[in-house]
Amino acid sequence: MSRHQSYGKSGKAGKKRNVLKRFERIDVLRKLGKWKDGENKKATGLPKTPVL
Repeated sequence: MSRHQSYGKSGKAGKKRNVLKRFERIDVLRKLGKWKDGENKKATGLPKTPVL
């Protein structure tokens, strides 16, 4: 049985996503200097970040 076209190709895995997960967003905030490990403990309500 073959796969339907809507499932796409396996090469999409390397495509750049436009939505970040929480840990990725925290990494971006660290690079920008807006996240301090000792002070910030909650990973909810994070500000929007540019995709780097």
